[in-house]
Amino acid sequence: MFEGKTAVVTGGTNGIGKCIAGEFRKRGAQVAVIDRAPGDHYVGDLADKSVLEDFAKYVIERYGHVDYLINNAPPLMCGIDECGYEEFQYALSVGVAAPFYLAKLFAPYFGEGGSIINISSSRDRMSQPQTESCTAAKGGIAALTHALAVSLAGKVRVNSISPGWIDTSFARYEGPDANQQPVHLVGNPLDIANMALFLCSDKAGFITGENICIDGGMTRQMIYHGDHGWKLKIG
Repeated sequence: MFEGKTAVVTGGTNGIGKCIAGEFRKRGAQVAVIDRAPGDHYVGDLADKSVLEDFAKYVIERYGHVDYLINNAPPLMCGIDECGYEEFQYALSVGVAAPFYLAKLFAPYFGEGGSIINISSSRDRMSQPQTESCTAAKGGIAALTHALAVSLAGKVRVNSISPGWIDTSFARYEGPDANQQPVHLVGNPLDIANMALFLCSDKAGFITGENICIDGGMTRQMIYHGDHGWKLKIG
């Protein structure tokens, strides 16, 4: 499906990003990965503007064009009690500024049928305590998605995916952990990778500016104190 195509994946050495990169490779794409972790990919910090510029130059010199940009690298997660200004700014740099700047750098080099996929989170619409930096970044990239979709209209389709609970070890769950999702499952990285592949394919040619939540229905299920034996405990 993706023979001769070039996919760029940020944060592509672990978890969801690693799975996405692997699935593109299986289908014939050449994949450029950037990650802070050491390895045989481009190693660099997405919060550094000069790293982003050098990485974009490296990709274009090596492949000549880009077809798919998957902004997957996760931002730092810390909450209002412990998170300082610098940590919060770093989370936004990785989670929002880097996806914007890479889209800008690669915009002149996208091939026909180009696609950008931003990995947001169900945290873009719901929260746990002490998660402000990550939640703000995920909300930001969800909004950035529809802005880019309009600005790049006719050249690149732009969509975002909001994963819910995804176990990157592919563990199977039973009982309350599974049943809190209406599908009675915890997700795995392939659930996200398969959607990324679809959104980059010709089959999704009429889809842009969308945010697709893949969470087993968890954010659609209303839960009140006392429902199904669930009890709210504060403190």
